[in-house]
Amino acid sequence: MTVTVFHNVRPFGEQPRDLIAVDGELVAEIPPGAEVERIDGAGRLALPTLVDAHIHPDKTSWGEPWHSRRPAHGIAEYVAGDVELARALPTPVGERALRLMSHAAARGTRAMRAHADVAPAYGLSGIEGVAEAARKLAGIVDVELVAFPQHGVVRTPGVAELLAEAAASGLVTHIGGIDPAGFDADGGREGDNGDQLSTVFGLAEKHGLGLDIHLHDRGEQGLAPLRDIAARTRALGLQGRVNVGHAFAVAALSGRELDETADLLAEAGISLTTVALSVTTILPFARLAERGVTVGLGSDGVRDSWSPFGDADMLHRAWLAAWALDARLDEELEACFRVAADGGAELLGLPEADLRPGSPADFMLMDGECLPQAVVDVPRRDLVVRAGRVVARDGRLV
Repeated sequence: MTVTVFHNVRPFGEQPRDLIAVDGELVAEIPPGAEVERIDGAGRLALPTLVDAHIHPDKTSWGEPWHSRRPAHGIAEYVAGDVELARALPTPVGERALRLMSHAAARGTRAMRAHADVAPAYGLSGIEGVAEAARKLAGIVDVELVAFPQHGVVRTPGVAELLAEAAASGLVTHIGGIDPAGFDADGGREGDNGDQLSTVFGLAEKHGLGLDIHLHDRGEQGLAPLRDIAARTRALGLQGRVNVGHAFAVAALSGRELDETADLLAEAGISLTTVALSVTTILPFARLAERGVTVGLGSDGVRDSWSPFGDADMLHRAWLAAWALDARLDEELEACFRVAADGGAELLGLPEADLRPGSPADFMLMDGECLPQAVVDVPRRDLVVRAGRVVARDGRLV
């Protein structure tokens, strides 16, 4: 038995002590007779590694030549930009995804839920590329993969068939969806909003997959599909396996309306993800959690055709969440970290990394005084540990 002792570290800014890792788990004492490897933490702050609950590695131009973006108004124009960028980039999607996902892991991401577009313009190349990258990072970062119909299931012929192919491929864990009442309603016109949801729920039920549906629509156009999703989730017994990303309509709620919607989601076992895009779109995750709704935090797109921004650094994303919420108190800053650590872990069904005995040995070391200060300063991750093994030093995988 090999034991790794991380000597002189400060979990959450506490007094210096040792973190002892055995078989990927933290323990209270060194087992008798064990062979011990010691790593000096030099008094660094130790924090749990984080979970990116919503990222699009297939779209990224991370590490590629600079791409100048043109104005876009609405999802259809952004989707056209996705196709244009994908055709212009010289590097295969699997290599680009691996580059970005490796960068994320080196900055302390232990798991992610990755969305990859499924459309006639790409076939299943995005799914296959991200799955290839995930295999190469096995043991470093856990990856759940969503077959995401960014181009719409109803409005784009051939997408439903490709989703069915992806669902049967064994490569994906989830089927996605997008704005069934707005963007994907009867080819973009007013019509039967249930067509898309019937398709994706049917595939999830048939293949034993989860669901992760993007809802950008606001107001009643976003809330009506959310109620429909909740009803279908309960009817099919999919509680705990359905997530809604963005949910901008929920972000706009307050008071009794917010509580009633949260109770509906909690009863149906539906989780949410937010990506801290702005003051008006970030979900009120603390209030939602009080009502029993699991909320995770994600990067969304990283340097893609939609935006030049994003860096797949979840500590920086916690900073963005804190900025969007105008967090000032220590407990507010810590809550923004926790949604990236504990909320994301719960959403992906992972054990919480609380740095106590019995916790997974997943943590990162950095210069810093305490957790709130780390959220504000976003210090370099000097060491990243996954399952008790050092996987990155100074921002690079080892």
